[in-house]
Amino acid sequence: MEDRPQKAHHAPHSGKKAEKKDAAKGIDRKTHGFNVKAFAPKSGRKAREMGLRKAEKDQTKLHVPLVDRTPQGNPPPVVVAIVGPPGVGKTMLLKSLVRRYTKQTFNHVKGPVTVVAGKNKRFTFIECNNDLNSMIDIGKIADLVLLLVDASYGFEMETFEFLNILQCHGFPKVIGVLTHLDLIKK
Repeated sequence: MEDRPQKAHHAPHSGKKAEKKDAAKGIDRKTHGFNVKAFAPKSGRKAREMGLRKAEKDQTKLHVPLVDRTPQGNPPPVVVAIVGPPGVGKTMLLKSLVRRYTKQTFNHVKGPVTVVAGKNKRFTFIECNNDLNSMIDIGKIADLVLLLVDASYGFEMETFEFLNILQCHGFPKVIGVLTHLDLIKK
């Protein structure tokens, strides 16, 4: 160990002392000793991929979509289904409800009718046919069911079938409406 020569002292290349010496000499190490090629990609294909990736990152920073969680526009309409046997007055009730909200008369009803009842309130009235498929579809989408019953005749089998279908498909609110009260015999 004694026969080995001592290593020469190396001046610091980084840190506070080196920065002071460089400032005194007027050397800027940030640009002076930086080798640009040391961090370059080895192939042109890789360079292109890195350039595209950098451009994509920059674009995504500029176009970050802001998620607006406030309800947009109008809420969906309340679906009101009018259900009952034939001849009980479904169409008459639908026409009178439309006249109540719009102050306009209806000649004949074809399909669902959407009525704007207020600034943020809409109703869609659907008249249900007296077949099983229509009842199942209405039971799935209705928010409110107006169940019409002929008071002079009483409940029919289709009425109980519809209530059974509603139990299977997410029971909505049901309001019973009695019609033909003037035909009840005393």
